[in-house]
Amino acid sequence: MVREELDEAGRLRAENAELRARVEALEKALAERSNGHARNGAAPPEAAAMEAFDALDGLPTAVPAVIHWRQDGAVTHWNDSAERLFGWSASEAIGRPLADLVGADPVSAAATRAFSFDRMESRFAATASECRTKEGNALLCRWTYAVLRDGRGDAYEIAALVDDTGDRQRREKTVQGRYQLLLQLVDNARSSIFVKDTAGRYVLANRMHAQMMERHVLELIGRDEAELAAVDPAATAMIVAKEREVLTGGQVMQFEEVVPIHGADHHFFTVKFPIHDERGTPIGMGGIVTEITSLRRAEAERTALQEQIILTQQAALRELSTPLIPLADRVVAMPLVGTIDSGRAEQIMETLLSGISRQGAHTAILDITGVRAVDTHVADALTRTARAAQLLGTRVVLTGVRPEVAQTLVTLGVDLSGITTLSTLQSGIAHALRHARR
Repeated sequence: MVREELDEAGRLRAENAELRARVEALEKALAERSNGHARNGAAPPEAAAMEAFDALDGLPTAVPAVIHWRQDGAVTHWNDSAERLFGWSASEAIGRPLADLVGADPVSAAATRAFSFDRMESRFAATASECRTKEGNALLCRWTYAVLRDGRGDAYEIAALVDDTGDRQRREKTVQGRYQLLLQLVDNARSSIFVKDTAGRYVLANRMHAQMMERHVLELIGRDEAELAAVDPAATAMIVAKEREVLTGGQVMQFEEVVPIHGADHHFFTVKFPIHDERGTPIGMGGIVTEITSLRRAEAERTALQEQIILTQQAALRELSTPLIPLADRVVAMPLVGTIDSGRAEQIMETLLSGISRQGAHTAILDITGVRAVDTHVADALTRTARAAQLLGTRVVLTGVRPEVAQTLVTLGVDLSGITTLSTLQSGIAHALRHARR
């Protein structure tokens, strides 16, 4: 057991030593490359290590050279890829004029002033220039740049991605790699993404958009909405009109739209925007469309459920606000509390008449002790209810008539003939029970 543990420890030490040797070889190769040996034709001592770096540079996900500099030319940011491209380390580059490092001033003062976009728009421009490395080797570089602005909108520095375009094979590999990255990013989005030319023909579409159209992506390219006929003519005309508005207006548009597809309405949240060339001329239109049909259906179902709950609650409240209580054989009472409006008056009459009919009541007590105020409207509701009960052969007893209520009823001239009025519910119950025993 001890021997096995010693053997394992020896194996791990050997692996660690091998890894350290490989790291040292890579660091040495990087130093050789930074000093210009590779560009001067001298073979680096570790060819395998250099091939590893070349392979890294060729990956689509390789970080490009990134350089930032102030308007006076002083470099403020210089990443590792910039070091590999031009040979200067970050410590050597930062603070020095960019022109001294690369032999060019790629973005002129006039170009800086012309770049008037807000930082949050993430717009950029491109230019090309002949440059040189630390060792004096010539490079043809493409600078994709933006002018960065502070919170007040003042330009404070220029940021650029730099590509060596002199090597055609490398340039094509870089472009193809970035194109593949873009395609994979777009293809895996859960929204429909597409680009059309100014005539409305598809030049790019992702997998989700093709699936929504029930076509292969290649069936979309070069065709317009009318040719594809994925939706009915009216919907096609609506889509085309909105896209023409985006192109002519030159502004981003966000909106919700309902499109009939295969006989069913589908809801979409749509963003459409013009696409410009480097001179700002519109050359096409892009779209990002997210289907929200399930969301809208869920909202409609939730709204319907809420309305149903509200109706149920209202019915329950009506029952609570107009309770009909059996007191004895064929004697019922309805205590009223709160405010009586027209809707509640109808509910009182409906509940009372239904209960009288169902129980064959000969006496019904309406107690208004808890009614806040008695006015013409309330008095009319009470008398109409009493008259309706009398038509069914039921005696009506009105209780809870306070002195001020009695005065109001007299002042209003309410006709209470045929209705027994008592001051308290207890006296009304006693009165009803005495008549029930007769």
